[in-house]
Amino acid sequence: MQLWFCPLLAFLLGSIPFGLLMAKSRGIDIRAHGSGNIGATNVLRVMGKKYGIPCLLLDMLKGFIPVVLAISLIQFEGSKNPMSIAGLASQAGEFPMLTAQIFQVITGLCAILGHNYSPWVGFKGGKGIATSAGVLIALMPAAIVILLVVWLLVFLISRYVSLASIIAALALPLVMLWGSWFHGKIQDGTWNKSLFIFTLIIAFLAVWKHRSNIQRLINGTENRFERKRV
Repeated sequence: MQLWFCPLLAFLLGSIPFGLLMAKSRGIDIRAHGSGNIGATNVLRVMGKKYGIPCLLLDMLKGFIPVVLAISLIQFEGSKNPMSIAGLASQAGEFPMLTAQIFQVITGLCAILGHNYSPWVGFKGGKGIATSAGVLIALMPAAIVILLVVWLLVFLISRYVSLASIIAALALPLVMLWGSWFHGKIQDGTWNKSLFIFTLIIAFLAVWKHRSNIQRLINGTENRFERKRV
């Protein structure tokens, strides 16, 4: 039951369009403003920090919560993930390591797909960056710190959120490989191959969802976050 419950829950949670709902609560259709995206970046641009920051956190939680549940409920013998919820130990099932790893990763992927292709918004959605960050905090918390530094550096230099997100997404598989090598897991053959494939998939999804931004970057028409003048 745990194997299929977690991915299904992840997709349902991921599909909740918090940005759209927040904007509608103020009588605004976020799809008709800014970039037309329902994600946190457009909410921040159109409605300000009061709504943009809570939207960002909620979109991250859509990825974080179901993956933490999956880590807690889909375990393999000897697993000691610090993200596991101790109170769910009695409900956890033990599976072969590869099976557990695959379904933990599938859970994260379903949360991202739910956000990107929400059935409540005609199978449209955001670009999945915040939700992907929530998934990665649960699956590989050390990597998210490195990616955040990469994102901030690119953003501070360029002032383009889209470019920072694309570069951080492309860096993800490399960071995962480096971490596996650094901890000796590639050398002894115990590295998480399912997680590496997952990083490739979400990197591709991030770039694909940003294809219109890429075209605007090439044309020089992409929206830039400018510093406010005092």
